Amino acid sequence: MGPRWKFKDAEAKALAEPISKSVSELQLSLAKTESSGSLSSCNVLLAVEPEQADLLRRCCFGISAEKVKKWIQLSFEEAFYLLYILKCIKLTLQGRCLENEVEIWMYMRSKRPNFPVFFKAYLHLRSKNWVLRSGLQYGVDFVAYRHHPSLVHSEYSVLVQSGDSDRLRVWSDVHCAVRLSGSVAKTLLTLHVSGNSNREDVNLPMCLENYRVEEQTISRWSPELSREDETTTPKPKVTTNVSNLATP
Repeated sequence: MGPRWKFKDAEAKALAEPISKSVSELQLSLAKTESSGSLSSCNVLLAVEPEQADLLRRCCFGISAEKVKKWIQLSFEEAFYLLYILKCIKLTLQGRCLENEVEIWMYMRSKRPNFPVFFKAYLHLRSKNWVLRSGLQYGVDFVAYRHHPSLVHSEYSVLVQSGDSDRLRVWSDVHCAVRLSGSVAKTLLTLHVSGNSNREDVNLPMCLENYRVEEQTISRWSPELSREDETTTPKPKVTTNVSNLATP
């Protein structure tokens, strides 16, 4: 399933304004002003200038929480990506600036024990320039866009799995997930995150280096498309396959 652009010139606009260029501009801007976000139990509130809010919107980080003061609400994955990978924001907790990345990592993990696995999955796709948004309304973890959501529909519904996950263990779960993704014109993409990190390692962000991510797309097999006919050439079956997502 290829990209479904939202209007006639959307593809040309996407090529003229690559997300990677906007991310570089955002990184420089936030680092220059030493922007700081406030940690809560489930997200981060980042105070920014109007121009930075526009850059965050163009790069698809966070959602606008207040139009006047330009507070941007970030997920833990988005906030840690800006902090640890782009190194362009700082975070505070109850008014105290957290200088240590390990302290921030441990705080996020205390609120969400599966945070290391989900961040590795987020990092894996975001580093390939896929734009990720919450997939809550589709019953998945993320939805992946080739470019900004204003230009193109999302192509993948993403489920994150790890060794101790019980998701998609039975065929009825797989069938439901595939049918739901297909009904909204998306391909189901599962990210299997595995590694040899022990209990002490996961308390450090360096454990990310020990994780590896395997991509797998799952498509529905349709008997009608595979039935042999005297007048037509049988069409190939659509089966589960391991993918390697290219950079958009």
